[in-house]
Amino acid sequence: MDYYDYIVIGSGIAGLYTALLAKEHGSVLILSKGSIDDCNTKHAQGGIAAAISRDDSADVHFKDTIAAGAGLSNPEAVRILAKDAPDRITDLIKFGVPFDTFEGEIALTREAAHSTSRILHAGGDATGAHIELTLSHQIRLAKIRVLEYCLATQIVTDNKRVTGVRALDCHTGSIEEFGCRFLVLASGGAGCLFKYTTNPQVATADGIALAFNAGAEVSCMEFVQFHPTALRLPGTPPFLISEAVRGEGGILRNIEGRRFMGDYTPQKELACRDVVARSILYEIRKTGHEQVFLDVTHLPPNRITTRFPQIYRFCLDHGLDITRTPIPVAPAAHYMMGGVRTNVWGETNIGSMFAAGEVACTGVHGANRLASNSLMETIVFAKRIVQRTTTEKASPLPKEEIPCELYYLNKREVIKDVPPLKLSSLQSMMWEKVGILRSGNSLKEAVSILTTWEHNLETPTDRYSHELSNMVLTARLVTESALLREESRGAHFRLDFPELSPHWHKYLVFRKQ
Repeated sequence: MDYYDYIVIGSGIAGLYTALLAKEHGSVLILSKGSIDDCNTKHAQGGIAAAISRDDSADVHFKDTIAAGAGLSNPEAVRILAKDAPDRITDLIKFGVPFDTFEGEIALTREAAHSTSRILHAGGDATGAHIELTLSHQIRLAKIRVLEYCLATQIVTDNKRVTGVRALDCHTGSIEEFGCRFLVLASGGAGCLFKYTTNPQVATADGIALAFNAGAEVSCMEFVQFHPTALRLPGTPPFLISEAVRGEGGILRNIEGRRFMGDYTPQKELACRDVVARSILYEIRKTGHEQVFLDVTHLPPNRITTRFPQIYRFCLDHGLDITRTPIPVAPAAHYMMGGVRTNVWGETNIGSMFAAGEVACTGVHGANRLASNSLMETIVFAKRIVQRTTTEKASPLPKEEIPCELYYLNKREVIKDVPPLKLSSLQSMMWEKVGILRSGNSLKEAVSILTTWEHNLETPTDRYSHELSNMVLTARLVTESALLREESRGAHFRLDFPELSPHWHKYLVFRKQ
């Protein structure tokens, strides 16, 4: 059995950045179930948030993040994010990330719910792709071992400490085992649980299911962020239309051409994502059409083509010139605020196991992620993970500032009349019953279906069956959490409990019995 100091599961920015830092302290193996280029990171258009301008500060960044989190952001984690962000930008620049500049300084833009311009971008709307390509190039230069098309299927533990990983070779079907001192989960999110998503096909919640089955705690699973503006064209998969398009002055109009966001919120297009997503959904239902329109035709065409070249080119390739025609959009699943529960050093409740990136729940995002904080959270806490593994006498952990309540996935009654389990049936059911607008009745129906599918699952043998099994488990964690939380907070909205309640000012934590 091959043995490494660090095994990193995932090849997005979280995995690559962690691996590059860990390389200075021992041997590193990266496991990627696809190619090293298959990840959410390269799809991140909006950018990365850091208080680097003269008119900004870590304190203001902190306050904006706390406000977006609807009372459930961990203040200590947010302080760390806001304080460390400028230094992590410096690290990325040293690695070679080509952030856009204007008159010799890094260009900054503003996105919804930020009180000032603090969003750095690269290649206009290709920020994620530039960071991913830069870090993957550095990985190759460092000669870090990467096993592609190798799906982690089990975390091996001994006395509640990680000892290694079992993984499936997706080409040969063989199972391999690797030993390690430290395991870092950086496997991304769970967007593919839903019929409409901005995520690529690899976002199948593998890390959450892996960790949960190993005994790790997961938290805040009810908080799924739905991006308000994904391209909705017949025959075209949903494609993210960045938050920054509205930040640059894009206007949302209904089928009649009327600007409608003022009917729902005084912040109009610059309200938090959850508010904009729900407003669009209400407007869609009111007008009876499947989409609304994001209009940038009033802006200078060269501003659109230079600031959003990727969006402009994708739409043009599908017959839509966005400088002349409004963009048809509708909400889509985008980001998982919940995940594997960590402290502010990325540690889980399993010894020697850490989590970073979207798979982790650090508490930064609370009930609703502030735009462009996700990439920054990834590199801030990846850095802290490596620091934790290399410091014998680490500083004491701060006391939890938000209470937690522990739950288990109890056995539920298996029902007979359920649709056959397929990826499409799972995604449709989650979109309809556990989507943007939820209710107790729909959530109970979803739990019954998921429990039955879980009961009928056969032992996974290949990548597809492993992914489907992971998605059913994670979907149940999302649904059970949403059913428990009898209030509306951030991205979680209950039609039968439409108000925020102080009783639910707590984290819902699940652990396997």
